[in-house]
Amino acid sequence: MSEVEKQINDQEVLEKKEEALVDDEDEALEEDDEKLPFPNARVVRLMRESLDQNKQIKSVVKKEMNIFLGRIVETICKKMNEFDYSYVDYGMFKQAIETFENIQTIELEKIRIIKALEKIKADCDVLVNDVERKFHE
Repeated sequence: MSEVEKQINDQEVLEKKEEALVDDEDEALEEDDEKLPFPNARVVRLMRESLDQNKQIKSVVKKEMNIFLGRIVETICKKMNEFDYSYVDYGMFKQAIETFENIQTIELEKIRIIKALEKIKADCDVLVNDVERKFHE
């Protein structure tokens, strides 16, 4: 076998190995999609609508976002399941999602409290300076 034939043969072997790796990756992605609670493409589309256009989303983030959303659905369903009725209505749903709806309000309240505490701290610093100035003269 000549050197050129050997190189061509080696190149063909490498191409076959690469194809096998790509096939294995595709199968792994399909298996992951089957284990995820939602179609991954839809979750990624929703993420892209809210992210800057130049952001790249790593595959682990896509997968974990999907799993996280599935956990939220489970949590809400458990809360709705606590009602003794044989149906779930809109009021029950609203009550179950109340925690998630209030997260933004809680975050704003946290910011407001931090600002108030910073103001109190600044007032205390002024008082400390006044006391030190008056008693250390």
